[in-house]
Amino acid sequence: MAIPWGTIKSLLIFFGPMLLPKAISYYRSIRNAPARAGISIQPIPPKALRALFILITTALILLVRTLPYFAPENIFVRTQSRLQIPTDVLFNRLSSLRPNGVLTPTDTALRTKFVNLESRLLYLQYGPEVLASCPFCTSDDPSSYFYYAIPALLVPHIVNLIILSLATSDLISGPHGPKWRTTAAVISGLGAALDLYIASSYNHQANARAPRLSDLDLFFWDTRTYRFLSLAALDSTLAFLLYLSSTNRAFATPPSAAERVEAVTRQLQLTKSRLNAVGIVKNTTIRDEELRARTQAYWQHEGRLMREVMEEREVVEGVNDALLNRINIQDISRDADAYALNVLPTIRVEQTVPEST
Repeated sequence: MAIPWGTIKSLLIFFGPMLLPKAISYYRSIRNAPARAGISIQPIPPKALRALFILITTALILLVRTLPYFAPENIFVRTQSRLQIPTDVLFNRLSSLRPNGVLTPTDTALRTKFVNLESRLLYLQYGPEVLASCPFCTSDDPSSYFYYAIPALLVPHIVNLIILSLATSDLISGPHGPKWRTTAAVISGLGAALDLYIASSYNHQANARAPRLSDLDLFFWDTRTYRFLSLAALDSTLAFLLYLSSTNRAFATPPSAAERVEAVTRQLQLTKSRLNAVGIVKNTTIRDEELRARTQAYWQHEGRLMREVMEEREVVEGVNDALLNRINIQDISRDADAYALNVLPTIRVEQTVPEST
């Protein structure tokens, strides 16, 4: 039953002022969560890019599959015939459209099944493949066609679920995809269950009162289009969520305490290795006579140059002005004493430990 537009508008007017601010707040919290956690936006990782390529390609293929060219043929639409047309007239029209006027095996099977109006109604509900190939189905038991159609209804969902599982696996997407794997599986399962429910609960008798072709509800062909569109939307949405999470634009997971400790440890090790390298260079410079002479000559030249600069009148006046008016010597002395007290006790402890051992 269709919901009137007035009802929809009334619901939007009533619930809109309550839901819209919450939706905006939720969006802002998701968008600002990485910044609050100290996580910066990054380019798309290579593994996440592979997963995005798989998902987007699958979505495009599903969209192409919705085109009428790839849909199973509807003989009533092809022959522009109404549902109540006599069987012989229907298939005579159909044979005139076939190459050499010869019916296909599917056409022949359908001709034997079109024994009454019920079979034609089931044709519109389940499509030509189910009606032509089911060996045990009869129009007296419409549910038998549903049981036979279950695998065909589930195949697109299962194939898409396999692709989603592959795209969100550690092998393809790295650490970025598994967080969406459960969500994708649950939505796929719900979509398959909803598809089965719609197919089983459809009232195929509604088409019995349609006098013209334009009045027919082409349930099988419509649901096929909606099925592929919904699967394409699922893949596209998952690709968008994976893009947001992999680039830390949203849904970013802050690093755990162990990961932060490991990162700090690696940084300290890198700093220590650089300090060791500086010590090695300095030790080599002191031990080598030529390098030691060049170092001494450099510092002698530097000291002489600074003395000459500090003896200039402009520099002397600037230093005196800074000491008298802009710099508090007491504060600088106090900071220097505090720094020395923080550093020198550590040095004394490090010197006394080897002596005590």
